[in-house]
Amino acid sequence: MSVARVTEISSTSKKSFDDAVEEGVKRASKTLRGITSAWVKEQKVTVKDGEVSEFRVNMMVTFVLDD
Repeated sequence: MSVARVTEISSTSKKSFDDAVEEGVKRASKTLRGITSAWVKEQKVTVKDGEVSEFRVNMMVTFVLDD
């Protein structure tokens, strides 16, 4: 039997939502061991001068706790 924990993180990118997700998971994996999934809970953009300047995602990251 395993036990998992879920934590919420935010990540941003100037490129795309996909890049924000990838960068967020990459950064989370430096601190959290055993990441098994990430659920994108929310997506937002920042608009500057009529153009999208930043993509932001809020994610729920699941990781398995060590025995």
